[in-house]
Amino acid sequence: MAGTTTAPLRAACALAGLPSEGATLIREGENALWRLPGGVVARIGRTGQAAAAARELAVARWLFENRFPAVRPLESVPQPLDVDGRPVTFWHQLPPHAHGTAVDLAPLLRRLHRLPVPALELGRLDPFVRLGLRIDGASTLDPPERAWLRERLAVLRGAWSGLPPGMPLGVVHGDAWGGNVAVTASTTYLLDFERTSLGPPEWDLAAVAVEQGVFDTTGPEEYAAFCEAYGTDVTAWAGYPVLRDLRELRLTCYALQLAAADPDRHRAEAHHRLACLRGEKGPRPWHWTAVS
Repeated sequence: MAGTTTAPLRAACALAGLPSEGATLIREGENALWRLPGGVVARIGRTGQAAAAARELAVARWLFENRFPAVRPLESVPQPLDVDGRPVTFWHQLPPHAHGTAVDLAPLLRRLHRLPVPALELGRLDPFVRLGLRIDGASTLDPPERAWLRERLAVLRGAWSGLPPGMPLGVVHGDAWGGNVAVTASTTYLLDFERTSLGPPEWDLAAVAVEQGVFDTTGPEEYAAFCEAYGTDVTAWAGYPVLRDLRELRLTCYALQLAAADPDRHRAEAHHRLACLRGEKGPRPWHWTAVS
């Protein structure tokens, strides 16, 4: 067992009556995932995110009730558990699987967006969450760059409030990409409901469209197949440029947050993204590199 979340894992397992000996780290980032003996996965959230963890559990249970293929929480343990302010949840381990693609994601989103709105406290989608804090805390920015980002944020707040009519509001995943899809030999599952809320379905679709414009993970042919599988192309919607610009700003501010913590690793990519937003790198595609 190794990792910076070893201590909270052991404490949570002791509270839940689950074994931690022999646990293996799956990944450790903003959230940490551990594989426990007996086919259980523990998820350790960030400090102060208990409400998000509780909502994630509620969404997963609701999806299970609706026979939706999604990762399922362990029902034998009262959760989320609080360990020094960090929420810990436990989940049934999926069968051997691989990450999905945009084409794998499309039918899951289509099905999710068509479900009736549940009687859950999901909250409304907030595409601006933490953006101001990330701009203020981005220590690699100079004053003109910070001022430009603040102005950009203000402009997009106004544009968001004036979006044209689109699809009916419904349950949106909030972090729709292939990494949150698990493809097994028999079933394709949707994962990670930390950002699930009520909002425009176009928000999820725009996530895939933006990948085509800034990363190399979704090419034109795969994106066309995604649109065919879902049944629409969000880039044809009049409100798409606002969603695209918001998602690109979020991706840039996240990279700037990482650059503040580790400039040697992330400053170049973060400032490349900023330069793209400011029109200094030509038209899309911009070929950004994923950061974590």
